[in-house]
Amino acid sequence: MNWSAWAVETNKGELREAHLLITAQAGDDEPRAPVMVNLVLDRSGSMKGAPLSAALEAALQFVELARPDDYLGLVLFDGVAEQRVPVSAMDARGKRAMHDALQGVQTGQGTALHQAIELGARGLQRILVPGRRPRLFVLTDGEPSVGPDAEGDFEDLAFRLSMNNISVHALGLARHYVAEILRAITQPSANGYEHVDGPEGLSEARGGVLAHLFGQVATEAQVRVTPHGFAALSCRHGFNSALDGDSLVVTLGDVSRGMVRRVLLSGQILPGAFGAVLQGSARERGDQRIQAVELERVTAESARGRLIQGIHHELDLVSYETSAWLSLARKETSRAELQLGHAEIALRNIVSLAPEGLPIRRHLERIGDLRLAIERGEGDIPLLIRRAQSVKAGTAVSQVIPLQAYRNRR
Repeated sequence: MNWSAWAVETNKGELREAHLLITAQAGDDEPRAPVMVNLVLDRSGSMKGAPLSAALEAALQFVELARPDDYLGLVLFDGVAEQRVPVSAMDARGKRAMHDALQGVQTGQGTALHQAIELGARGLQRILVPGRRPRLFVLTDGEPSVGPDAEGDFEDLAFRLSMNNISVHALGLARHYVAEILRAITQPSANGYEHVDGPEGLSEARGGVLAHLFGQVATEAQVRVTPHGFAALSCRHGFNSALDGDSLVVTLGDVSRGMVRRVLLSGQILPGAFGAVLQGSARERGDQRIQAVELERVTAESARGRLIQGIHHELDLVSYETSAWLSLARKETSRAELQLGHAEIALRNIVSLAPEGLPIRRHLERIGDLRLAIERGEGDIPLLIRRAQSVKAGTAVSQVIPLQAYRNRR
């Protein structure tokens, strides 16, 4: 795995500010690690028809991509959760069991999401497969209606899962799932979650999750930052971080082939020189590897300098955008307009920098949707709110996943 770190100095009024961008990236040709995943599939009544068909297709594709040394299981849930297939090796027998279980799945009543996640976690904890990190892959379209349903309940559950080294991935389908709950269950794993507008968009969205899971090269990636010359230094991304003496330790999670994990640190700098001692670590093929990371200074006008500043503005953009949508949902039009104005300033800053690698066109489209909704009341507000919240969650953990290899699979 390759580590890199760049620093750029900018001016903020009369203050000197610096941004450090640290990147962990696996090569496209690195061998992937075997996976161990319990699929948690919603079959509540709202999934009837096209949503359930699309979800089952996603699950079957998951089984298709598995190798004999991969371990998969299946949890189905409506008002009650059931471990339909125990976590087992995907040899011919294991794949046959998964295919049989996915045939003829019928919808039921209720959405016991909390129970389903707990049951899926217990299924992972019943089998030890050396060298595998246990994972849950949750696909749901509804809000919890059976059992615990508060965001805090899911935050507590996610914390317990992270303490047991269980990572959670999620897809939220259409306009009824609770974005805050999907954020709560995935964030401790350093994962965003994917939003899907409808069944027709599920193929592309699942490609991101499959690329992550079936391309994993390293786990438990962390970077230790010991700065000097800063008045203060803060972590801009949403990764878990902790103080250790004079160092800040940021946990980036897993790194997959073709996927970039970035963390941006920003702070005011004192008169004189500034810098940082950096150390990256990750577990690769069962071994913990630690390496020093050299910090390279770049100018604000360079391609790397523009990228760092672009990421800084992008993080502001998605925060303002989400805040504007939520204000609009509460009929606080004046506040929504104010937040839109801030988002448009951040977007103009990104466009003027023209940094390579940021999805400028997608940002333009979303901000256009937001302006139409505020000015004319156009658009499916609940759906667009969930889309914005998903973008914010994904940007917060800085995942860049190529989807093309998975779009055309049937």
